[in-house]
Amino acid sequence: MNILFISLGCDKNLVDTEVMLGLLASKGHQMVDDENEADIIVINTCCFIHDAKEESIQNILEMAELKKEGRLKVLIVTGCLAQRYKEEIIEEIPEVDAVLGTTSYDKILEAIDEALEGHHHIEMTDINSLPLVDAKRLVTTGGHFAYLKIAEGCDKHCTYCIIPKIRGNFRSVPMERLIKEAEELAEQGVKELILVAQETTLYGKDLYGEKSLHKLLRELCKISGIHWIRILYCYPEEITDELIQVIKEEKKICHYLDLPIQHASDAILKRMGRRTSKAQLKEIIGKLRTEIPDITLRTTLITGFPGETEEQHEELMEFVDEMEFDRLGVFTYSPEEDTAAALMDNQIDEDVKADRQAELMELQQDIAFDLAEDMVGKEVLVLIEGKVADENAYVGRTYKDAPNVDGLIFVNTEDELMSGDFAKVKVTGALEYDLIGEII
Repeated sequence: MNILFISLGCDKNLVDTEVMLGLLASKGHQMVDDENEADIIVINTCCFIHDAKEESIQNILEMAELKKEGRLKVLIVTGCLAQRYKEEIIEEIPEVDAVLGTTSYDKILEAIDEALEGHHHIEMTDINSLPLVDAKRLVTTGGHFAYLKIAEGCDKHCTYCIIPKIRGNFRSVPMERLIKEAEELAEQGVKELILVAQETTLYGKDLYGEKSLHKLLRELCKISGIHWIRILYCYPEEITDELIQVIKEEKKICHYLDLPIQHASDAILKRMGRRTSKAQLKEIIGKLRTEIPDITLRTTLITGFPGETEEQHEELMEFVDEMEFDRLGVFTYSPEEDTAAALMDNQIDEDVKADRQAELMELQQDIAFDLAEDMVGKEVLVLIEGKVADENAYVGRTYKDAPNVDGLIFVNTEDELMSGDFAKVKVTGALEYDLIGEII
């Protein structure tokens, strides 16, 4: 059978997609990237915020049209939207043959068999289970980098977030399974491992009785073939001295951390259900920069949270100006049903949210441009990701840049390079968020 996969949402979702692709490939199914060639379409959905939900629904409706026309045999919906709205999907879009929840992706083969026999199929296993699949993942990120999902779910219950209700409690993947998976990825040519979870910093607390991310990192660093290890989604209050130490000592670990802080006003942080104060955030950021002077810090913010005053927005602006984050993204608050924040008083107008987002991004743009200019003249190691069409130039990333969210560096050279190669590059110019360089 020809199967088209549409994977929406975050990199954690992408890992689930790659696991399903591995299961399907192991049974001889062929992957295609054109819906008109597909016998079966699987949509792995997201519903974290309103826009993501809309994108998921639109994709389902578009593919349902192919089913109506008779060109498509099976349409399956998986992931977060499927978990949250299983009955509504089947009821309102009868072209959908099967719905798999967030912990049921290991049942994809059975769902396809059932659908081909003409049965509607809803598979919802325990939301707090952890599917363990032995089939090798089919990496879709180009081969030289891959995400390693080290845990599932979340226990934080921030007031704006639906994740615990659709992904369950925090549960770590056993260390031996992660090491085996990382070794298999290295054998497939992966050079950069990117550790992801709803929260990476709590890894191991449930299995081993203590936070064990530093121990996992030590083991992953032993794998030959892996050159870079990058850590995303570190809750600042959970960063330990042991974690800082292992980042300092192990050469394979990128001096890069993603710290989703969301805000800097103590009153807003409290209403969000966050576990930090502005003073604590400053202390943690200061400690990281003291211990690891060349560390790159990325963060994300939410603007327009219910009750956010103009003064609190200004406080956040001042914090961003003072902290000078290397990388920063800003989301406007999205009220999600079944969350505490959606029921709060003093919801902010969309226009005000958008204006505040624009102000923050304009401020960050100035900071980012200055930081990029500071890189000119420096020598950096670059992971090559591809060639610029019709030019003697390649595109790549430094340790300061995670794929798909951060900047790029354009490398001028007469040499022939391959995707996945590492090259020493001298930075010769800055283009807003991106850099220009030449091979040394």
